[in-house]
Amino acid sequence: MAERQRSRRRGQGELESLVLAALRDADGPATAGWVRQRLGGDLAHTTVITILTRLLAKGAVTRERAGRSFAWTPASDRAGLAAHRMRRVLDAESDREAVLASFVTGLSPDDERLLRDLLTRQGDEGDD
Repeated sequence: MAERQRSRRRGQGELESLVLAALRDADGPATAGWVRQRLGGDLAHTTVITILTRLLAKGAVTRERAGRSFAWTPASDRAGLAAHRMRRVLDAESDREAVLASFVTGLSPDDERLLRDLLTRQGDEGDD
């Protein structure tokens, strides 16, 4: 029995992803209870609160008072959250140039072209 329960355990990153996906599916700000129910109710309420609090500390969600509890909202869409994670990784490294150079050299030709186009567009908008 304990072996079966152990095999069902999910990692923190997986739970965070599931919670964020549930929040994105919500029609608006959602309570921890709503998120727990959306995920099937097999998680403890305190576990959902812990995950939401960690996501808040990472800047992935926001919260607002809703009575005696909080209502939670994703801080941005999927692309924005991915960009936020990429910035956090970059900020954790001391040699930003080396990290960015390694990232760019690992891009496919299509992604490299897309990045160049985005940078050119960004530069053009800054000239206004």
